[in-house]
Amino acid sequence: MSHASVDAHIRFTLHPEHHPSVIATTSGPTSDAARSHLHDLGFRSTGPDTMVLARIDHEEPHYTNAAATQLIRYGFTVEIDPPLQEEIDTEWSWGNYPYPWCTRDEVREVSAEAQRIHDDIAEGRLIIQLHADDGHTTVAVGTYTSGLRRTIHLHGENHLRQITQDYDDEAEAVGEFHKLYTVAVRPGSAPLTEREKAARQALGITPRTDNDPEVSPAGTTTASRATPAVLPPTAGPGEHEAFLTSFLETNPEWEKYRTGHDDTTIANHESLSVRAEFDHEARHRTDTAWTIAAYNGPVGERLWHATLTAGTPVAFIQAITDHLDCPHPAEGAEPHLPLHEAGWTAASLAARTTWRAPDRSITFEHQPHAVDDRWTVFGGDDANRPAWSIRLAPGTPHDLLVQLTSTAADTTSPPRPTPRRSPPAPQPPVPLPRPRARIR
Repeated sequence: MSHASVDAHIRFTLHPEHHPSVIATTSGPTSDAARSHLHDLGFRSTGPDTMVLARIDHEEPHYTNAAATQLIRYGFTVEIDPPLQEEIDTEWSWGNYPYPWCTRDEVREVSAEAQRIHDDIAEGRLIIQLHADDGHTTVAVGTYTSGLRRTIHLHGENHLRQITQDYDDEAEAVGEFHKLYTVAVRPGSAPLTEREKAARQALGITPRTDNDPEVSPAGTTTASRATPAVLPPTAGPGEHEAFLTSFLETNPEWEKYRTGHDDTTIANHESLSVRAEFDHEARHRTDTAWTIAAYNGPVGERLWHATLTAGTPVAFIQAITDHLDCPHPAEGAEPHLPLHEAGWTAASLAARTTWRAPDRSITFEHQPHAVDDRWTVFGGDDANRPAWSIRLAPGTPHDLLVQLTSTAADTTSPPRPTPRRSPPAPQPPVPLPRPRARIR
């Protein structure tokens, strides 16, 4: 199996405003692969070419050094700024650390577990129901929303937060928490610590205040759910049918044939390496209307495939078919570059990066390690209730991704105002011809 060459440069520097957070700047044709590795190592996207490592244990230089070592092993070119290298080479220790018997490596293990808990809360995987002050520190009870649903008791703040008790029954955990802390119990999460606020600011996230709504399991707040979003563009009834008819009439290199079921039309390209299947019975927004696949020759293996649901705007279907007929070279541009230029908002979550249109009508997601749906475009900002969706498997051509994100950016861009035409200047009246005098 062939692999893409490793051709990317990563430069690590100290964050100028949030010491000791670290900024990673990526460049080169395979910078997407480098960003995927950086995401797995704790870095979060703050721009098309930048990622930030911001931790609550101030161990960013240590983890940056580990990340650089791993990236070099993969073959990437890595550069570490001298001031950051000095931080890496400096060994320091926590003052008044409450567990003096721990070695330096054990201290980092405690901090790493606290960081995981912090990330689970920040990214909506762990929902805090109650918190309290036990007289020394903050305690809380929370429930994980994914995997094996379990509820836990937490003790401590920042790099010292630990799980003290694990429950299979949420009601039992909440009831026990009330018994332990009685009148000190307060609803929801405790206010953010200064260190948590600093980490969010380094990542470009506005820290919530005590009056801000709590984060829901889906990662959205009650305020964002209440804010009306622009309705996503959606294909109307019959638009897909009309597009298919027009496409087959104007593209003779595609051959149409019907299967044994009248509800399906298949279009094969004359190269026999591309195939599009349309389901005439797809009605609901989540019904798959189109399945498009490319193969390595007439009898070769499938290289990639895409599925589009019934509400997908025709512009996206046309973008894919245009690419299949005549690919537009993207000249190394990152797939998300058109979104960045159109002002879309980027957010790195666990195992995926999400780009949202300014009006939240369309979302683009990249899951670098997904086995099936590596890229997803969907209408709206809620992946659980999309107005429509396009799902693309690993192997989807780079140029096609750029074409789809360009279409998404164009679809959500406000229409350009039509210049007002000035009324024509009044023309002077045409003088009537005078009758010629006759000479007698």
